[in-house]
Amino acid sequence: MNDALSHKLTLLPLQPKQSSDNPAPLQAPEFPEFQNIDALYLHVPFCFHKCHYCDFYSLVEPENRDRQEAFTHRLIRELNHRSKQLHIKPETLFVGGGTPTLLREPYWQQILETLDALAITPGLREFTVEANPETVTPELARTLVAGGVGRVSMGAQSFQPELLKALERWHDPASVPRAVDILRSAGVKQINIDLIFAIPGQTMAMLEADINAALALQPDHLSCYGLTYEPQTALTQRLKMGQVTPADESLEKQMYEYLLDRLDAEGFEHYEVSNWARRSPDGPRVCHHNMAYWFNRNWLGCGPGAGSHVAGYRWKNLPNLGKYLANEPEPPVQDVEGPDEDRQLGEALMLGLRLRQGVTLDWYQSAVAPKDSRRQVIEDMLHYGMMEQTTTHLRLTRQGLLVADYIIGKLL
Repeated sequence: MNDALSHKLTLLPLQPKQSSDNPAPLQAPEFPEFQNIDALYLHVPFCFHKCHYCDFYSLVEPENRDRQEAFTHRLIRELNHRSKQLHIKPETLFVGGGTPTLLREPYWQQILETLDALAITPGLREFTVEANPETVTPELARTLVAGGVGRVSMGAQSFQPELLKALERWHDPASVPRAVDILRSAGVKQINIDLIFAIPGQTMAMLEADINAALALQPDHLSCYGLTYEPQTALTQRLKMGQVTPADESLEKQMYEYLLDRLDAEGFEHYEVSNWARRSPDGPRVCHHNMAYWFNRNWLGCGPGAGSHVAGYRWKNLPNLGKYLANEPEPPVQDVEGPDEDRQLGEALMLGLRLRQGVTLDWYQSAVAPKDSRRQVIEDMLHYGMMEQTTTHLRLTRQGLLVADYIIGKLL
């Protein structure tokens, strides 16, 4: 075991969780002893356009184009600062956004050089970058591959122009295969395709067409998410105003079951509620970075809006680029939470049950006390066929997958 893992994290001091009554940004935790970071996330907030369903922190170009340089330099300083507090030798690195591929190539060069200088890149098992198909160029693809990127997650969402319009996505469907070709020609080894289903106006025939188009690209991984109406998004506001008719629940269920059957038949392992990995002789090509989240390991987020989880402590960098740039060396943060045994137990159940393998019976029997109310919830789910026990694990059944959010919510 790495010595860093045995050190107990102490926050000096731990400040209360931010609320609407306490709007001032909190200061980030202090780390008197190194903690090992299993996964590193970098958040690039720039986007060409704010999609109506998206609730991630982002800023629209070109209004903020002149702030790319300042953001890059601040992100580099945050990485250097955190490297003095934490043992940042992660197994995985994921750059998300926003649209990371909208960041101009010279700034990518600077970030990649910093990651190499901090000895982060050489030890990575997986280095993923999110991409919008319209922003992928041969020059940028070569820069990413030279910097160690081996996996790209492509935000296709749909291949139907009318569905992209419903989502306020502005890319041309034909740009997706073009971008994939560019990335593979540059040497990117693994491609993930992101799709959304249960889009207003979508039919089963449209979903089948989307899956056919995605499979034609021979991806290593597929992420298929049912459309959710997040608070504070333009899509949810349109829903409240009666301008959007959501997909019928029975249709969404039919779509999800189609995905389960079709992708299994096409050689993909369903390993998490919304994620499928292509089977290979070396095992399914899962997203190892997301596995770190689902196993509740230590991850560090850098950049405005990025979340972190270290030794049971959680916090989030304030989603405000101006304040992120103005505060040094610590970025302003919000939602600071210290370790809480009951919360951590609920999180472990929530995250573990999203995985198709579920949670181990040994862990469940030792971690969940006999009098814990969660026991009764699980007994009920077993009785109604929503959960099942294998010889080693407790997991959701196919029927339970259809109401996974409801079940998991009762266990938090």
